[in-house]
Amino acid sequence: MTATATRNSHDSNARRHAAFVVLVALSIVAFHKPLNALRAYSLNNASSSHIVLIPVIALFLLYFGRQTIFPITSSAVASGISLGLGGIVLYWFASRPPFPQDGNWPLAFATLSIVLLWLGLFLLCYGFIAFRAALFPLLFLLLMVPLPEAILDRIIYALQAGSTEIAYLIFEAVGMPVIRHGFILSVPGVTIEVAQECSSIRSSIALFITCLLAAHLYLRTGWKMLLFALLSLPLSLAKNGIRIATLTLLSIYINPGFLTGRLHREGGIVFFLVSLLLLAPVFLWLERSDKPRRPTNTSAPKQVSVVTVEAMTNNTHST
Repeated sequence: MTATATRNSHDSNARRHAAFVVLVALSIVAFHKPLNALRAYSLNNASSSHIVLIPVIALFLLYFGRQTIFPITSSAVASGISLGLGGIVLYWFASRPPFPQDGNWPLAFATLSIVLLWLGLFLLCYGFIAFRAALFPLLFLLLMVPLPEAILDRIIYALQAGSTEIAYLIFEAVGMPVIRHGFILSVPGVTIEVAQECSSIRSSIALFITCLLAAHLYLRTGWKMLLFALLSLPLSLAKNGIRIATLTLLSIYINPGFLTGRLHREGGIVFFLVSLLLLAPVFLWLERSDKPRRPTNTSAPKQVSVVTVEAMTNNTHST
């Protein structure tokens, strides 16, 4: 590509970037009410505290991958407008009686509508090739959508049940007499209940997002990326079960205050880091096995180099 063509490409992308920023800014102004409601919901609900960070992370991923996302851009006017209008129509229908108006459904549909609108604007400004190259950061925006209460309650229930089972198995493994009744575990001197607040939904979501980003940034094979991201789900149960059993055993053998102390209230980060350490060997194995193998025939690259040099020499003489 000549210097003039490169300069023209940069100028074209600069205009596209400016247009995209202006259109997104206008959409934020137009949908400021649901976006403000989403921000307030994220700041006041532990299960959704990640939402305010998702657009920031998505922008970082777009900037980080700009060399592969924006070299070839165009305008997909019809498709971009269609996708954006689809988001607007969904937003209109979501505020009407056929859609559930309780249980956080309106906010979930409104957020999904805004994400679809932003995807349509990206497609409009940059075209299909850039859209495919930026598919992960664009779809990552879907994590902005808050889970409706009916779905969130089921996830929390599954985390409670799994964490209780893991803690129960740990007690049995260490020889601690234990009686289980639902989410209540009774050991000598202590009876604990794995309540919704103890489901560790916040750290489980954080672990899933961390694994998802690590898989995208460092792995290339599709099934390995999926495997590593999905491993965060059973590990979340194991992490929380270990946390419950550890705090209970510490309260029995060292100090009863462990069940109400700082490790109970603020120790989530400690067990989160422990779960990352448990995942590290799996990640390293997947990452190393994903590296391209070195060519076995070392003479082939030399031959290609010679041909390339000869071709460059001939071109130089001809000019």
